Amino acid sequence: MNLRALFALVRKDLLHEYRSREIVIAMLVFAFLVMVIFNFALELNKTIRETVAVGVLWVTFVFAATLGLNRVFAAESDQTSLDGLLLAPIDRTIIFAAKFISTLIFVVLVQLIIVPLFSMFYSINLFDPLFLLTLFLGTVGYVIVGTLIAALALKSRSREILLPILLLPVSIPLMLAVVKAGKNILEGAEWALVRPGFSFVVAFDVIFIAVAIMTFDYLLED
Repeated sequence: MNLRALFALVRKDLLHEYRSREIVIAMLVFAFLVMVIFNFALELNKTIRETVAVGVLWVTFVFAATLGLNRVFAAESDQTSLDGLLLAPIDRTIIFAAKFISTLIFVVLVQLIIVPLFSMFYSINLFDPLFLLTLFLGTVGYVIVGTLIAALALKSRSREILLPILLLPVSIPLMLAVVKAGKNILEGAEWALVRPGFSFVVAFDVIFIAVAIMTFDYLLED
């Protein structure tokens, strides 16, 4: 893989976001609003709050990340520069890797702000290293699938609608596994109970990385 080309593409996306501030700010505001709505909608006792907290956290991140994934190829699409990018003498897998990395950075930035706020709102300690690792691996899987489907829906007129319709069903197994593993981790369960969900998340990531490498080149074809 041409690391210089990868770095250049990631840098381009980060600079574009730094100048426009349209993705991270929108995701952050949306995630905050979802978190607040759930906080006031679920007027529950502490035990029930702890039971549903991981699920609510993931719903918050899924909605926010989907909003960001809708803008993965926005700069190239709006400026009609995608064809020029595709004609560049680089492997198209690098384009996928750059889009994946830049989007993952945006989502993680939002998580760095929302997780402490969520922990405060729900009075639950989310700063367990294994929980944070599971959260990150789940985010990696969701962004991988989202980037692939964003490429698939790129040339559709209704791509903003098509993306969540295709993405959410594919991601349901991942979300179930990461919520189950996260809940067991926060409850202090033994590794034997955590391992099935954690292992599924890792396997999901590995499988879809392989799928991306094999198929991304064809997704951008006319």
